[in-house]
Amino acid sequence: MDVQTKQQRIAELARRMPNESFKSLNHYIDMEWLHEAYRRTRKGVAAGVDEVSSEEYEQRLEENLSSLLDRLKSGSYYAPAVKRGYVPKGGKSKEMRPIGIPTFEDKVLQRAIHMVLEPIFESDFLDCSYAFRPKRSAHQAIERLWRVTSCFRECYVLEVDMPQVFRHPQT
Repeated sequence: MDVQTKQQRIAELARRMPNESFKSLNHYIDMEWLHEAYRRTRKGVAAGVDEVSSEEYEQRLEENLSSLLDRLKSGSYYAPAVKRGYVPKGGKSKEMRPIGIPTFEDKVLQRAIHMVLEPIFESDFLDCSYAFRPKRSAHQAIERLWRVTSCFRECYVLEVDMPQVFRHPQT
């Protein structure tokens, strides 16, 4: 069974049993699944704390994915520390936004887990939800917002910086 078929099976189970908890999905992840996760993982981005690039990881891809699968299945996989980086917030602000840069291998595993969980949670989302959803974009959300609000005489749009909302005041 290929990855897409497995994802369809997971989605079907989630639709048929919306109130059930999925206790084990580990059996879906195999070498083919990890290969697809690797394919879907962005390449050429900053390396994590291990300084292993996507190109270096690919040089021993079979060995690396096999080792990753073994560690995942045995429960001995532990995510390495995340490298801290800073990028400009944008606009006129000179503030920097902290970002975390996981290792490439951890990104592959995160993608694999994402591929297992997405079909389950996708069935729970409302049609009006757009954030971080497959085949949905910010442009579609704006178009929908425009259609919904265009019937009102007045309309306000608020921009909220969520990290600022939850930041504790300095004492």
